Amino acid sequence: MLDSLRTNLRSALKKVIGASDINRELIESLCKDVQRALLQSDVNVKLVLTVTQNIKQRCLTEQPPKGLSRKDHIITILYSELARLLGYTGEEIKTIDKSAQPEVELFSFKPGKLNVVLMLGIQGSGKTTVSAKLARWFTKHGHKVGVVGADTFRPGALTQLRMNCSKVNVEVYGKEGENDAVKIVGDGIDYFRKQNIDIVLVDTAGRHKEESGLLAEMTDMYGIAKPELVLLVIDGTIGQQAFNQAKAFHSAAPIGGIAITKLDGTAKGGGVLAAVVATGAKVMFIGTGERIDDLEQFSPTRFVGRLLGMGDIKALLEMAKGLELKADENQAKRVLSGKMTIEDFYAQMENVGKMGLRNIIDNLPGLSGMVKEDQLDAIQGKLEKWRVIIQSMTSAERSDPDIVNDSRRKRIARGSGLTEHDVKDLIKQYSNSKAVMKQAKGRQMQGMLRRFGIG
Repeated sequence: MLDSLRTNLRSALKKVIGASDINRELIESLCKDVQRALLQSDVNVKLVLTVTQNIKQRCLTEQPPKGLSRKDHIITILYSELARLLGYTGEEIKTIDKSAQPEVELFSFKPGKLNVVLMLGIQGSGKTTVSAKLARWFTKHGHKVGVVGADTFRPGALTQLRMNCSKVNVEVYGKEGENDAVKIVGDGIDYFRKQNIDIVLVDTAGRHKEESGLLAEMTDMYGIAKPELVLLVIDGTIGQQAFNQAKAFHSAAPIGGIAITKLDGTAKGGGVLAAVVATGAKVMFIGTGERIDDLEQFSPTRFVGRLLGMGDIKALLEMAKGLELKADENQAKRVLSGKMTIEDFYAQMENVGKMGLRNIIDNLPGLSGMVKEDQLDAIQGKLEKWRVIIQSMTSAERSDPDIVNDSRRKRIARGSGLTEHDVKDLIKQYSNSKAVMKQAKGRQMQGMLRRFGIG
């Protein structure tokens, strides 16, 4: 995500970390590096100057709190000011303890009634995809969700919405051939009100700030839906143009929050984040990939922590908690004692797959940014192969891989559509992992597994 900005900021940070002396020249050099990084990421010039002036002034005049070195204090100031740029409005950050940051409340959810979220955005922003991802996000947080397909302009919009939502078992209300979007919204909300639904997401047609007719329709939709939240979806590649788009939409329907898509890999990601925050709107979600689960609640402090390579253990632990990775006690004991079966090995791979390998790596201090994309693809590809192979094994073979002889190996290879060499590779890696765990007696992994609730 935002590779150029991340790389440039980390380079600036390394100069401070590796410096033998903290002086004015080093601080000025840091500010210039930060300016360059933000400008290359399309952040507004005035915002860049304000941020770097604040960094410089604080670094030169503030005294570090007791127990904190001047070098660490400068890193904390950088972290703090970048977080403010991206919307952090809490108390001044004194430490880099992100666990102290509370979860952002999305909207005043009213239990026992239908809560409506109206989805808006320009055409091509990824709004329909985000609607399905958000449906997934809310269902994972214990809500019963329905979706209304009210995009009557784009051919295939309703079909796409239904296809995406079917992946997460969420029902979509829509009417093929109906051109009155406002009527669809009203009928859809009435339909879900009878279905014991907590939250209804309304996917609307993409519109531009110059399209007065569509903006008027949006105002009518707002009136009939009476939403608890209006969520504007913005394409991360448009950079600073996001400011004018957000202002125009806000004038037609009060925007309560923003979701930003396509942030991965775009040079303009920093620009769109800063521009949106400048409107006074709150960034609530960011899209981090193509998968249905690749939508995360945005936190400026966590985001900056990942940009600077500090990692975000809290985000990782919350992700694990949300997935309810509660392996049974017997499985945990087997893993920690080096007696795990291939079924245990498979369960660990399933958990990695659910959490996303990139998410895990990006959120672990020391690993964030060190694994290249081609290496990640190779690892992910191998995990996918192993998963298919294990699914082709019998229960007896999973429990005791030593019984896998030539004939069994051939059968497993045929069943998985892979080669015998792939089967051998899996069993070899499993045996190596088991031996390592047994040799270490699980001491190094025990603390981490317990933090995930499986030890």
